Amino acid sequence: MTSLCGTSVRAQRRKVIFLNACILLISTLMTVQSVPIDKSKVAEESPTGGQPAQSSDTGLFYDRYLREVVEVLETDPHFREKIQSADIEDIKSGKISKELDLVSHNIRTKLDELKRQEVARLRVLIKAKMDASEKTGIDHRKLLKQFDHLNHYNPHSFEPKDLDLLIKAATKDLENYDKERHDEFKRYEMMKEHERREYLKSLDEEKRKIEEAKYEEMRKKHKEHPKINHPGSKDQFKEVWEDADGLDPTDFNPKTFFKLHDTNSDGFLDEQELEALFTKELEKVYDPKNEEDDMVEMEEERLRMREHVMNEIDIDKDRLINLAEFLRATEKREFLEPDGWETVDQQQLYTEDELQEFEKQIAEQERELQKRAENLYRQREDLQKQHDLIQAQKQELHQVVQQMEQKKMQQSIPPSVPDASLNFQPAGEQGAHLVSQQIGNTQPLSPGHLPEAGVAQSHQGS
Repeated sequence: MTSLCGTSVRAQRRKVIFLNACILLISTLMTVQSVPIDKSKVAEESPTGGQPAQSSDTGLFYDRYLREVVEVLETDPHFREKIQSADIEDIKSGKISKELDLVSHNIRTKLDELKRQEVARLRVLIKAKMDASEKTGIDHRKLLKQFDHLNHYNPHSFEPKDLDLLIKAATKDLENYDKERHDEFKRYEMMKEHERREYLKSLDEEKRKIEEAKYEEMRKKHKEHPKINHPGSKDQFKEVWEDADGLDPTDFNPKTFFKLHDTNSDGFLDEQELEALFTKELEKVYDPKNEEDDMVEMEEERLRMREHVMNEIDIDKDRLINLAEFLRATEKREFLEPDGWETVDQQQLYTEDELQEFEKQIAEQERELQKRAENLYRQREDLQKQHDLIQAQKQELHQVVQQMEQKKMQQSIPPSVPDASLNFQPAGEQGAHLVSQQIGNTQPLSPGHLPEAGVAQSHQGS
């Protein structure tokens, strides 16, 4: 059913290929849903018809190095010939790696350069990680030991041991990939139940009963779907034959069915091609438009179906189904009269004890996050106080500078000198001053003549 937290996960699928039918384990993680492909349409399409190439990624942190090594080895005719005649176990065990000594010098030179580049890349990653933790004195050789896909004792040349380590590391990592996906899905389901219970705790009694009734109704509605055919059974393949391929179910032929769904015509059904056969069954149970259907559960169901069919049919365990293996499986009783198939919602994914332990971990993580949040809040307050103090000191300093500038300007201006010609004088003094000016005049006055100022004063006196 739909996640309460609203998260959506687009499940990734992969196919494992070996160089020329099992040279090296490589996986392709597909981020789009695979659907059955009409072989006639594939034949009509040009390889360069402008169709976008499907992105592929093993999910391994050394994916690029792995692919580049494979591409270089593919160019050596001798190595290709040995791979074609090699047993799958010889490849997985590393026995085929000894053939590396016989490849051309040009190939070995390219492989040497690829390894040096990979070692340099790993050292950069190590340095970045150590710098982030503020540690110095890095011992690159010691830290390189954590990477088991190459020989760190010889970082300059690509030797048979490097190929051996690369094959074994890829095999181990890819085999663990499905388990990691199952574990992730289990945690996802426990988180859903945990959030549901926490939500119910926040409700009153009446609303809690309403939500519980709605939950049970959605579970019941989800289970109301058509019968699921057992994955890999004749009934399941015949339904694909009729509905997806548009052929008469009475004419079902296993060999034709195999060739029709070997979409890349390499003689194998890989994991991607196999998962495409389950689309019809999955559509019976899951509809993205329905609130009660969880698309994350659908992808887990797809993975379970693929694993089941691989375990039943893939005899040599190379993660590829060849025609002989497929035809042999169609002769078994399980193919003609299979048991019923229980969907993932019918499985007990976890116990109550496991859920309680999971909730304890969640509570511990929440406490740790809360503690970190409180520390960050205190640091923020301290920083704010320091900021306010700095701003106050800055303002005070600014005022002191302004005062000093004003004082400096006042000291640089000289004192002003009074202008004698503009001085104010009383009337009597002014008259005396005028008389003195007249006395100092070089021209004598005519008899009986007085200064104008003196005449004015005499008139005022009279």
